[in-house]
Amino acid sequence: MQMPILVAFYQVLYNAIELVGAPFILWIHDLSVKDPYYVLPVLMGISMFFQSKINPSPSADPTQKKVMMFMPLIFTFFMKDLPAGLNLYIFVSTLFGIVQQLFVYRIVK
Repeated sequence: MQMPILVAFYQVLYNAIELVGAPFILWIHDLSVKDPYYVLPVLMGISMFFQSKINPSPSADPTQKKVMMFMPLIFTFFMKDLPAGLNLYIFVSTLFGIVQQLFVYRIVK
């Protein structure tokens, strides 16, 4: 479900002239270029790792579990050169997913 949104958001960040050079916060001076210190891709990878840890695994297959553990690392590597705005979007979306999952766990208990 997220892939079309990611592709569209990437195209917006890549093609929007208004966003080029638009200031943001702290070390991110432009959302349309990559993060110069790679903070957002690393935060995104860490949050994806924690999200995969708290979500229940539908399968007991050990190979699938290993692949799912390496997926945040692979995704971080792919995202390191993409626009900071896209990394920020995925990071915030993953944080909302973690909060939502913890809220569901609290309601179930």
